[in-house]
Amino acid sequence: MNTLAIYNLKGGVGKTASAVNFAYLSANEGLKTLIWDLDPQGSASFYFGSTPTVKNESKKLFNSELGIVDAIQPTAFKGLDIIPADLSARHADLLLNDMKQAKKKIASILSGIKKDYDVVILDCPPGISLLHEAIFFASNWILMPNIPTTLSIRSYDTVTEYFKDNDLDLAKIKCFFSMVDHRKNLHHEVIHQFYKDKIFLKNYIPYLSDIEKMGIHEAPIETFAHSSYAAQCYRDLWKEIRKICVG
Repeated sequence: MNTLAIYNLKGGVGKTASAVNFAYLSANEGLKTLIWDLDPQGSASFYFGSTPTVKNESKKLFNSELGIVDAIQPTAFKGLDIIPADLSARHADLLLNDMKQAKKKIASILSGIKKDYDVVILDCPPGISLLHEAIFFASNWILMPNIPTTLSIRSYDTVTEYFKDNDLDLAKIKCFFSMVDHRKNLHHEVIHQFYKDKIFLKNYIPYLSDIEKMGIHEAPIETFAHSSYAAQCYRDLWKEIRKICVG
């Protein structure tokens, strides 16, 4: 089982859209896939039309009142399941703060299904906290979407410094550009700089209206705009990620 966390310190960089599309593409290629929505906003859950069946389900999953198998739901797509989020996910840090071996909690929860899935995708909330430490520990790879702007790249620098300061494996981090606007010179300049240093993956996600329409269709872009440029970009990026991270 390969666990891929879609993460960034900063919000609004396209994490959930990437997580949803990667999960769909993974399942569509025949990989048994689970997406776990860890963000209290529940956007990934919204895209898949999923809601928890138990009150405060996210909280109960973390404090072991609920087993992971009981939290998993099928989506409308073959081979793709989801653990939906609710607002109680906002309590994750408080719960972890009272636990021994808190950084191992997510890995411990996932251990119960490691033989059931090929790929687990974690849709992460922004920030760096106890929850994120547990995410970093549990994940084989940290996939970081970054908008090619100064503030977004600064968040990348902050995360890499955090990994260094806490003796975490920097090799886990794979970055890609998201919401790229070719009309902006700054985007071109930043992309050129980081491609030159070979830090980011080759493929990227442009800023396109078809991606925003995911909210209208409540579905991955592949299902309603298969022939679009946006869908092709996600396919190309997923192909690169699968080669490096999944095999």
